[in-house]
Amino acid sequence: MTGLKSGHKSKFPVLAGIDIGSTKVCFVIGIVNEDNKIEIVGVGRAPNAGIRQGIVVNIEATQNSIKKAKDEAELMAGYQVEEAWVGVSGTHIKSFDSKGMIAIKNKEVAQSDIERVIEAAKAVAVPADRQVLHVLPREYKVDTQDGISDPIGMSGIRLEANVHIVTGGQTAINNTIKCVEKTGVKINNLVLDPLAASIAVVSEDEKSLGVCVVDMGGGTCNLLYYVNGSVAHTSVIPVGGQHFTHDVAIGLRTPQLAAEILKINHGYAIGSQVEDVETIDVQGVGGRKSREIPKRDLADVIEARAEETLNLIYHDMKMSGLLPMLGSGVVLTGGASQLAGLVEMAEFIFEIPVRRGMPSNVGGLTDVVKSAEYATSVGLIQYGYNQNRNLYIKLGQEMKSSEAGDGLTRKIKDFFGQIF
Repeated sequence: MTGLKSGHKSKFPVLAGIDIGSTKVCFVIGIVNEDNKIEIVGVGRAPNAGIRQGIVVNIEATQNSIKKAKDEAELMAGYQVEEAWVGVSGTHIKSFDSKGMIAIKNKEVAQSDIERVIEAAKAVAVPADRQVLHVLPREYKVDTQDGISDPIGMSGIRLEANVHIVTGGQTAINNTIKCVEKTGVKINNLVLDPLAASIAVVSEDEKSLGVCVVDMGGGTCNLLYYVNGSVAHTSVIPVGGQHFTHDVAIGLRTPQLAAEILKINHGYAIGSQVEDVETIDVQGVGGRKSREIPKRDLADVIEARAEETLNLIYHDMKMSGLLPMLGSGVVLTGGASQLAGLVEMAEFIFEIPVRRGMPSNVGGLTDVVKSAEYATSVGLIQYGYNQNRNLYIKLGQEMKSSEAGDGLTRKIKDFFGQIF
């Protein structure tokens, strides 16, 4: 397990999540405390130019960004990370539904039956250039009774499972793995970005009612639909925050870096709500003098792109056929969702409730990670903990008892040291 660089070890199990995005890498370190809750103890972020639309285009640049973010997080936490959960997303992600059916052993559904039926559902022809990332159970059917979410202990003869299978491009995944492993970090597992983000920002009630999680990143918008508490559909739209920045750079004739700063500090998605009298300084290109323009001009440039992006998301919702089932609406998360006025515009276009999702249900450095851009990296830690909950709880108890044993040994040594 991961421990400290210095002489003394960590008292608690350590987990880490790496969100490798098109604009930045976020590295978050958490521990499982005595109450078996996750506490965030280290956060690192670094700009990244080595990824385009979720696909690695420069291995060295991506590797350096991961290393920088990792060092920053480790320095803050005081722990050295050996393994991490890594997020994947991008235009190479594809998903489809599948079904599996088996005969129930001993006429009562056990955990082994569930594992067998999922294996049966997985037994579909996946092209050689694709890798299965997730097999997400949608619902189970025992004999003629359907709509079952947890069939353990139920009596029956036949068990069926409807699953949603998420796959990624083998090449893109291998390059991501290579970038992470070159920094000396072992990968626990790869997790779909919007799946991780949804764990951090969406409540169980919202999942049951039906919700669409939109993870708005730098290069892509990743959508994940929940219906009746389970994942029903995933999709990717190849538009993200970088497109907004590019539009500002072109529209206001300013360098990309200056455009990004303008978008973050003064950007607004609805032009008509910006006062005409407000002005902003815009840096010139190639040594030209900076000039003053109305803030409304910036909002007008952003509004066109925001409207187009939200219409693409709305079109995806309609095409999925799940729009009538989204009882609790849409949750926007990810770095690009932080644009002011975007939630209001989304509500107007989608005509269903929309909110911005922030990471919740974690302790520690909550003020640092309480931002939509950390949703995926915090969600990765929560996903990792949920996958191996019993293991981490057991590990925590072992660490506690060994620490108590060390304390007793030290006391005995000190006692004899004083006598002789």
